[in-house]
Amino acid sequence: MSASVYYHTFIIGLCLLLSFTTSSGQAASSARMGINLAGPADWNTELPFVDVFRMSRPWISQKLEQPWGKGPGLELDAHGWVKRLEPNCWAETPLNTIEGGHYPGGNYTVLYEGQGLIEAWGAGQIIDQRPGRLTMKVEPARGAIWLRLKEIDPTDYIRNIRVIMPGFEKDYAENPWHPSLLKRWKGMACVRFMDFMHTNNSEIVRWSDRPVPEDATFSEKGVALEYLIDLANRLEADPWFCMPHKADDEYVRNFARLVRQRLNPELKIYVEYSNEVWNGIFTQHRYAQQQGLAKGFGHPDRPWEAAWHYTACRSVEIFKIWQDVFGGTQRLVRVLPGWAANDYVSRQVVTFQEAFVHADALAIAPYISFNISPNSDPNAAAAATWDVEKVLSHLENHALPECTQWIKKNKAIADEHELKLVAYEAGQHLVGVGGGENHDRLTALLHQANAHSRMGLLYDRYYQAWQDAGGDLLCHFSSVGTWSKWGSWGLIEYYDSAPTSKYRSTFQRAKRWGQDVVVPDEKKD
Repeated sequence: MSASVYYHTFIIGLCLLLSFTTSSGQAASSARMGINLAGPADWNTELPFVDVFRMSRPWISQKLEQPWGKGPGLELDAHGWVKRLEPNCWAETPLNTIEGGHYPGGNYTVLYEGQGLIEAWGAGQIIDQRPGRLTMKVEPARGAIWLRLKEIDPTDYIRNIRVIMPGFEKDYAENPWHPSLLKRWKGMACVRFMDFMHTNNSEIVRWSDRPVPEDATFSEKGVALEYLIDLANRLEADPWFCMPHKADDEYVRNFARLVRQRLNPELKIYVEYSNEVWNGIFTQHRYAQQQGLAKGFGHPDRPWEAAWHYTACRSVEIFKIWQDVFGGTQRLVRVLPGWAANDYVSRQVVTFQEAFVHADALAIAPYISFNISPNSDPNAAAAATWDVEKVLSHLENHALPECTQWIKKNKAIADEHELKLVAYEAGQHLVGVGGGENHDRLTALLHQANAHSRMGLLYDRYYQAWQDAGGDLLCHFSSVGTWSKWGSWGLIEYYDSAPTSKYRSTFQRAKRWGQDVVVPDEKKD
């Protein structure tokens, strides 16, 4: 072989090598970072909407000389607006039930239609009142805002209430999202809307049951699909939709049609049947058991197997509807759910009636787990005596290697059936369970571990393990939320919190994976 041939062979090989490496010199990876958004509720601390009434609680009925919340049943219209009040009764709702003043203060604009009397108390004080418009001075240090309907004209009842944060009155209708939300998650590869849709324990069956933009609040049935699509378009992030477990075919078809009509055609769509149908704590698991047994998918003595098999069956039915609406699968990522810690379940779902043939991805939640109960090893009382360094060492030496093995086992199943491995949820899972959550010292210790600088280093090793195993999309759980005895899921606790080490690690890793995210500047925070 001539020298010139050797030279050209070398150049070709070098080009191929470079084509499979990143700018940092690491092997190219399909790994990408996504996020799960916290669900709509009056205590949501991410403050996704500039109209905070979107997160208000459903109206609470009150009556003089009756216990709190024990007023008569309210007559509501189709969107949740109060149509009339009985004598000596009123209706009220809290907004921004957020401790520590972690929401914007100042003068809020309250807009509404109809006739009646609106009062404010708690953190809100009405300082100007005109027909259809109020100005409310808000002092977050005083706690939550409360709005009260004291009088209503039944022929023209109060409706379409909007409570606009200072500075957004002119733009809220065109852009309903808080700038901090859009800035924070810009560049994420995917936004999973599981909690945003109130997927767990959903009662939605028909298309007419769905939340719509005209609803009084999204805290009851989840955020309207029109808003989910709008957010995905603004973020230029692939949406991940979870179909309610009871939803009929018409619902699924109409949902897919609206997505096709409004979503940016450059974006892909992740489609999943409900959420964690294998998990016995949710009503969707019991529903799947019943449906599966009715179809003869399992033995009554092992109803959980019927739930796994029904999950596969219904997932494929849903995928086929989406495929029909979109005229193919090019824009779809059809997700079959697995159980990270039990790859046997993952295999059962993937293989039942060859569901994998109709799917694109196997999804797991490979948490760095430390679930502590009165009967675990260590138990809650013993673990509470540890210091934070011992907790973090346990995570590094035991929990991380454990979840790394979960990833590898599920990746083998995915590879065997030509599926991508994705993470529908991910992150740390430090929490008291089975009574352990009531040990205050333990809770404080787990919060301390989540805030520690070593947690960021642990996250970096965790994300690297996902990449090394060949994982694809990874959606952290979750975005922003307060830490409590029920867990420390949020990367940060409040919309205005300083970045934690696990927050920094997540955004730094997304940047290394080639995503155009805003990485916090440690020197400026």
